[in-house]
Amino acid sequence: MAARAGAGAGGDDDIPLLDDLMPWSVRPLRTGRPWVTAPDTASLKARWARLVRAEGAERERLFGPTRSRGPRTPVTALPGQSTSTARFARESGPCPEPVRILHGPFDEQWLIPDHRLIDAARPELWRVADGHQLFAVEHGYVPQDTGPALSVTALLPDGHSPAGRPGRIRPLYRRPGGMEPNLAPGLLGLLRARHGDAVTAESVLAWIVTAARHSPAGCVVPLPADTARWWDGVELGRELLRLQLRGARGGERPRLPGGRRPYVRAAVPAAPGTLEYDPDDEALLLGTGRISPVPAGAWEFRVGGVRMLELWFERRASTDGADGADGLEAIRPRDWPREWTSELLELITVLTLLTELRPRQQALADGPQLATGDLRTAGVLPVAATARRPASVLDHQEEGPDGQFALL
Repeated sequence: MAARAGAGAGGDDDIPLLDDLMPWSVRPLRTGRPWVTAPDTASLKARWARLVRAEGAERERLFGPTRSRGPRTPVTALPGQSTSTARFARESGPCPEPVRILHGPFDEQWLIPDHRLIDAARPELWRVADGHQLFAVEHGYVPQDTGPALSVTALLPDGHSPAGRPGRIRPLYRRPGGMEPNLAPGLLGLLRARHGDAVTAESVLAWIVTAARHSPAGCVVPLPADTARWWDGVELGRELLRLQLRGARGGERPRLPGGRRPYVRAAVPAAPGTLEYDPDDEALLLGTGRISPVPAGAWEFRVGGVRMLELWFERRASTDGADGADGLEAIRPRDWPREWTSELLELITVLTLLTELRPRQQALADGPQLATGDLRTAGVLPVAATARRPASVLDHQEEGPDGQFALL
């Protein structure tokens, strides 16, 4: 099969779309009410307690009804969750245990996993979220965006985009247990014929993380025709995955060498109102708090044109509690939790290490490629419509409204 020059010759039109390589995708979650997610679990449990204590019109107001959800809306249970399916208007029990999610790129938060509270929870994602699953999350196209085109997480992602149109969520596997890779039929065979039998679904994902880039048509993924560059990219992609997964799936948590690790030089105050960066001292200033060293690359790390450290801080900076505010979202920590500082130190580490790997990613961008025409010749394209739909789960029962079961 003849290799083509790729982007240099035919531009992005010659480069396969991620939508064709990982054809099953799911739209981002739509909660409908922001109070069901938070950076800490205590706030979520306090919001729930406040809501179930309320009655009548007050409960309705705090709930925040939408066209999709209200206190009396009948819903099914979320797959894998044991929350009630009775009308929420009758709810009086304790808060379901919050689950860790990825709230947009690089921001790990918590969600109340109750289908009665979430407008569009995307149950098909919950069905395949297990100890084997990884999710690739597109960041959405923004012109002149120089940040990564996607991220990967072992957590359930909500697909939130900091700017621009939200991208799609693409599970690596279509079924629980790491079964049936979400790859275009024939793609693994084509790549094994090119690069050897050691090519797996996980190595394809590793290459995608290394090579994916933005285009107006969507995320594109150049596929190398030369085997040496393929395996160099897979090796780099595995390192990128390890950093983004932050110790999940048995990996090591990201660490910088001793002299370069960020430390708290001055304690973060109870209510840091501002976030600033001192480039001369490589210091992050949270009010009177001070963290260093923070390389400029970590500070300038952007997705969709938005600085990730600034966005992370903004989502946590308002710590006024419920004083002078209304609604459940106003229930927040009154003081800056120590756990947030630990999470910030790890985020700085992740962004620093990802920035340092960018030159290696760019060095792998050029070379002979398999173009979309090559994939058509091999029968990989066009992708069958069945590969774009979720796999059926014929032996699985899930609880429907008011406790009735349905066979999927």
